Amino acid sequence: MQHPSAHKARKRFGQNFLVDNHIIDRIIASIRPARDDAMVEIGPGLGALTRPLCAKLGQLDVIELDRDLIQRLEHAHYAGCTLNIHNADALDFDFTALHAQTGGGKKLRVAGNLPYNISTPLLFHLIEHRDVVGDMHFMLQKEVVERIAAQPGTRSYGRLSVMVQFYCTVEPLFTVPSSAFRPAPKVESAIIRLVPARFPGADTLDHALLETLVRRAFSQRRKTLRNTLKDFCSVEEMQQAGIHPQQRPEELAVSDFVNLLRRIESRTA
Repeated sequence: MQHPSAHKARKRFGQNFLVDNHIIDRIIASIRPARDDAMVEIGPGLGALTRPLCAKLGQLDVIELDRDLIQRLEHAHYAGCTLNIHNADALDFDFTALHAQTGGGKKLRVAGNLPYNISTPLLFHLIEHRDVVGDMHFMLQKEVVERIAAQPGTRSYGRLSVMVQFYCTVEPLFTVPSSAFRPAPKVESAIIRLVPARFPGADTLDHALLETLVRRAFSQRRKTLRNTLKDFCSVEEMQQAGIHPQQRPEELAVSDFVNLLRRIESRTA
């Protein structure tokens, strides 16, 4: 693996390069790549994960925005593995089109050390392509992983928790210390596994309306739902959904938001 001193990390790309081999081994063991997987790595950087992934794959697609890093990837040697490099911003990348290009057989397996500054919008972008994604293994800021996996009634539980858990099963795997990176970030990271899964009856729901409902509910999380949702739904609709109007948004499970959405949709139908 090329030493990170050979490339200066760029703040605008949110670059922090993983250099701890023990952590790298744990990540690869968590992913369990198989030879014929349709694997996609976001932000391969200096190849810390790219090399061990390639050692187990016949083909790997990588998405990298930094042209300097792409040159390094192009000149590296990955025995027995075809490396397809996409010079693109992952936030704009068409994962559905890539799935079609791979033959449309196996769903994409997506992995990567996501830049902190784009991790949340990138997760939602990938969720839009959930029909072609089999699973996702990401290194994220530890706080973000805690928010994604948070349960109702906890301080970390919020819009991100509800929306990601609506679309995926969530499994936090392990923490990664800042010392595992060069340069070392000021925060700890964590590995998370996300598997797209259909919430019961999700196909009949207005997903855009659910996003609006959840965003509105958490816009002033210290206030009761009676106040935050007063222009969105009635007290009667909350009660019909099994929700007490004096509850706060962090007290509601994902299923509670879905039940409330169904009441609202039945009124507007």
